[in-house]
Amino acid sequence: MTSTWVEPSNTATALLLLGRGSDPATERGVECPGDLPAPSDPDLVARAAAAKAALGTKVFVLGHHYQRDEVIQFADVTGDSFKLAREAAARPDAEYIVFCGVHFMAESADILTSDAQKVILPDLAAGCSMADMAVLTQVEAAWDTLTDLGVAADTVPVTYMNSSADIKGFVGRNGGVVCTSSNAKRALDWAFEQGRKVLFLPDQHLGRNTAVLEMGFSLDDCVLYDPHKPNGGLTAEQLRDAKMILWRGHCSVHGRFTLDSVNDVRERVPGVNVLVHPECRHEVVNAADLVGSTEFIIRTIEAAPAGSAWAVGTELNLVRRLALAHPDKQIMFLDRAVCYCSTMNRIDLPHLVWALEELVAGRVVNQITVDPETARHARAALDQMLALPGA
Repeated sequence: MTSTWVEPSNTATALLLLGRGSDPATERGVECPGDLPAPSDPDLVARAAAAKAALGTKVFVLGHHYQRDEVIQFADVTGDSFKLAREAAARPDAEYIVFCGVHFMAESADILTSDAQKVILPDLAAGCSMADMAVLTQVEAAWDTLTDLGVAADTVPVTYMNSSADIKGFVGRNGGVVCTSSNAKRALDWAFEQGRKVLFLPDQHLGRNTAVLEMGFSLDDCVLYDPHKPNGGLTAEQLRDAKMILWRGHCSVHGRFTLDSVNDVRERVPGVNVLVHPECRHEVVNAADLVGSTEFIIRTIEAAPAGSAWAVGTELNLVRRLALAHPDKQIMFLDRAVCYCSTMNRIDLPHLVWALEELVAGRVVNQITVDPETARHARAALDQMLALPGA
């Protein structure tokens, strides 16, 4: 019996993004099983504070940099995805880890924390479009293709932190490593010591930018593997010759920045510094003044002199927060059109209040768990990252 994939209707897709449906082929979840407080409830802040106080040290709230301000105010720690997962692991006495981020981040926290701790995602519909672009069955099929060509044995899989636990587990099973945007070069240096080529998942831009701009590879050394085409849309010769096999994935927020965005802001704001994340397109990164991870962007803005102007190519919540925190500097979003991370923005104050109040009532909701076998292999890939020189 053969199955046929059917393109979801616009209505079904819209309902999914609103958290009122499910898609078993992605990491996103379903609607909340309880009744959410109304967004207009004037007591939401007080209710969140009261619930958090009632739970005391039993709860530890993590807030990703891209979260809304209304949520960030209740975070015990803010940071990028890997920093937050490590912070959770460093709090073994916290029974509940409430992760205000997206699904793959909560999975990483579950992998790194103890079995006694429960990781909660306030809204299961908070996923990551980039992570969804690399599905385990697709990656396994690609690996089979490399095996048939006789190159898999000399290929090291490297996955960005922004990937599902399934993909991290695949990488761990096949002797690879996880990387972040700040240690991608160290991870790739290690990978090329183990093999002759790398399969880089799932963000093509981070892989290409690191290989070409930091490691001296050429664009010809990189090929783009499209999982929706036979053999990734590549010839056997291309796959054999490539040093970097880049997965066809990208961040929907960082991918929107273009060379026109850079040229436009330079025309409008004389002397502006363009600062972008390495998930941006290659031509954008090439045209920028500085490139770095979210933490690098924050440190750079903090250290910048008063009066300087900065156009920042990353998620809008963070850019707005930086602008408010540094009124002595001119800080703006790189693109004229605003763009939040829509799935990250699923975590709002009503969902946080609901999750905390359910915990106060003794009910654990939206717990994120990774099966032990997947977690074991994913942990191996994460541990390999922690063992990298300079990590």
